Amino acid sequence: MSGFDEWVAQLADGHTLALALAVALLLGLRHATDPDHLVAVSALLASDTAGGTRQAGRLGLAWGVGHASTLLVFGLPIVLFHAYLPGAAQHAAEVLVGLVIVFLAIRLWRRRRAPPGRSPAEAFGIGLAHGMAGSAGVGVLLLAAVPARSEAVAALVVLAVGTAVSMAALSYAFGRVVARGGRPVPAPAVGAVSLAFGSWYALGAMGAVPYLL
Repeated sequence: MSGFDEWVAQLADGHTLALALAVALLLGLRHATDPDHLVAVSALLASDTAGGTRQAGRLGLAWGVGHASTLLVFGLPIVLFHAYLPGAAQHAAEVLVGLVIVFLAIRLWRRRRAPPGRSPAEAFGIGLAHGMAGSAGVGVLLLAAVPARSEAVAALVVLAVGTAVSMAALSYAFGRVVARGGRPVPAPAVGAVSLAFGSWYALGAMGAVPYLL
């Protein structure tokens, strides 16, 4: 959890439900800007820029809904029963995120000459896998900020919805910038950055390299 997240979470501690929900929404909107999310979405959309802004928004929304679904599945036991994932499972989820980004990078390279259109179902599946990482941190955040279980569940739902909406908006903006520029996204460059970041992320989760996120 970043220092910004900790500061925002403290705002809701001991205050009203409305403020707690507002904080959860703010955290959900910010959650989409995490570096691993930005890299994954860039790699996902880079090979389908011909679809335009609407297609980019649809793919981003599908990715966000998949991510939000996993947050709910893994977050509900935490906020209701304090049932945290084992440390090994959390690290495995982080490794999986890195491998998903590597997979997207390799796929982007292999199909850059004739890239097929991405389907929302594919984006949703990627979001499901990506959302497994960080679920314990989200649960801890909500538990620290919202003592009551009912309010914690409501905050978790708002956070998940905020994440999905912000991912759709971010993807839409990505498509709009590309459409206005009139130039295709440099897929090899995006692939190289994604491959490097995904490898570092996975190795960092395994403790093989310094891990700063």
